[in-house]
Amino acid sequence: MKLVIKIGGHLFPSELNPGRINEFTSILKDLQRKSHNITVVAGGGANARLYIQTARKLGSDESYCDDIGIHFARLNAKLLISSLGDDSYPTVAENTAELRAHHISDKITVMGGLQPGQSTNAVAAIAAEIVGADLLVNGTDVDGVYTDDPKLYPDAKKLDEVSIDQLLEIIVKGKSSAGGYKLLDPVAVKIIERSKIPTIILDLKDPRNLIRAVEGNNIGTRIRF
Repeated sequence: MKLVIKIGGHLFPSELNPGRINEFTSILKDLQRKSHNITVVAGGGANARLYIQTARKLGSDESYCDDIGIHFARLNAKLLISSLGDDSYPTVAENTAELRAHHISDKITVMGGLQPGQSTNAVAAIAAEIVGADLLVNGTDVDGVYTDDPKLYPDAKKLDEVSIDQLLEIIVKGKSSAGGYKLLDPVAVKIIERSKIPTIILDLKDPRNLIRAVEGNNIGTRIRF
């Protein structure tokens, strides 16, 4: 399968944990050995949010704050490359031309952010569109899409499937400012919709959930077209 995996900032807390990163990349290596073609997009994480919040207080506009988020996402991508070693392409793909070039190698392609105004969720959707992904996995710190934010509303219900319209209705409740994207953003959803990209949103705090998703197990939330 051609897999595109967005790994959220939960893998990159303010105090980085090499063991957790190695645990995740070991799963990627296992999937690659099974002949899956893999592209990974790293999120910015806690440090990106901290710097963005500080820059905003110092008077930076949202585009500049986005640049900061892109910088941190690419740094996190470099950590993944460090852990993957020879199994990954040695540099971070920083634009779509580099993504295409890295993708045709036999290595795991690793990306961070691309441009201001675009979350790493949208980057993952664009990558999935470009490589013709058989599956886009959006890895978060919750086990799928809920009717509302389960961290704020304990009675929110998890959805096994969600339509495009329903998903958009849920996500527009969140913020669209730099560092504020939750689950997916409208740009990512529209890209997924136009190319009918098979997509699962799931909890990747347990990296083995990635294997379960690839094997077709009922896990997370699937987008229904």
